[in-house]
Amino acid sequence: MAGLLPALVGASEKAAQIARLCRREEPLFQLLVAEKTGSDRNRRFLQDFKTLADVLIQEVIKHDLGKEFPELQGHIHGEESNEFKNGQGETVAVRVCATPGDTAALLLSVLEPERAAAELLAAAVHQDVTLEDTEVTKVTLSIPPKDLAIWIDPIDSTNEYIGGREDVVPIDGIAPAGLCSALVLIGAYDRHTGCPVLGVINEPFFHRDPLTRRWQGRYHWGVAYGDTRLSSLSPPPPRPVSCVVLSRAEGDPVRVALGPLCGDRLRFAAGAGYKMLCVILGLADAFVLSESSTFAWDACAPHAILRALGGGTVALAGALRARRVGDTGPPPELVYNRPAEGVTGAERWANRGGLVAYVHPQHLE
Repeated sequence: MAGLLPALVGASEKAAQIARLCRREEPLFQLLVAEKTGSDRNRRFLQDFKTLADVLIQEVIKHDLGKEFPELQGHIHGEESNEFKNGQGETVAVRVCATPGDTAALLLSVLEPERAAAELLAAAVHQDVTLEDTEVTKVTLSIPPKDLAIWIDPIDSTNEYIGGREDVVPIDGIAPAGLCSALVLIGAYDRHTGCPVLGVINEPFFHRDPLTRRWQGRYHWGVAYGDTRLSSLSPPPPRPVSCVVLSRAEGDPVRVALGPLCGDRLRFAAGAGYKMLCVILGLADAFVLSESSTFAWDACAPHAILRALGGGTVALAGALRARRVGDTGPPPELVYNRPAEGVTGAERWANRGGLVAYVHPQHLE
């Protein structure tokens, strides 16, 4: 497994660069803006440009990891389908081609007539990313890649990415919405057990340089395999009174139930990955979700980092059932290799019955 963590981090950095590029370069930014104008958006595109950005990042990660680790090919999964219909009604499968020119030609078949946009994206796809992080490159683990599979969320919180708000004021460090909650998530899990073992969260829009006005990012990683617990972060200190982050769509029964535990320390944010990151960073003690509205690709990477810090992500409905029948053992954690039966499409990979993400077991209890 030597080199897998640097490869995941490097892939997340290339993905973050593409995400920033789409907001920085005028030909690409105009296509993003077209997504925000409702009935006036550019009708030449049968598919949303935001979806193309998602898919392209996903396919770049698949390509780069699969090329370096052939054992992972066929076991790298993402949120998006890579097929589009272009203006002529032809189905185009987005992929990374052998050369920048070939990739640009493929993208142009979807984006026609936006040649400049296709060429900018192709150049970003084929660039080499140099990772200058000695802590990452020093990590070696014994788990073979043939035992692993990958979940990718190429741009978590896509709506916040498209909206692009930079003026959202954080509350106790937690941004209720905005561009900062758009993340790249790459998680590795054990194919046999479904347990998350390695995660990378990249924040492409962490800080805007006041001089250059360009966005700068940062990333976090964690490894939890066997007895090994390694992370770029240290576990945050526990609070005497829990702060819990929720989705704004969370129902009143959950808010009311949490009141006696949290008082006025309920916070709200966009994006499942971002809310889990808030727990990882110690901005919140737990993320509680009662709905089946997150998916394997949302949770795998953050879950691995939480495990590396001594926490985890439990299946809420299953944990409640266990407690109600008197089971005081460790509650069931989410796993990532078991699609739900009787459903199709994305719903096969929904985290059914909600979840609780935590670092300190006392907050989970």
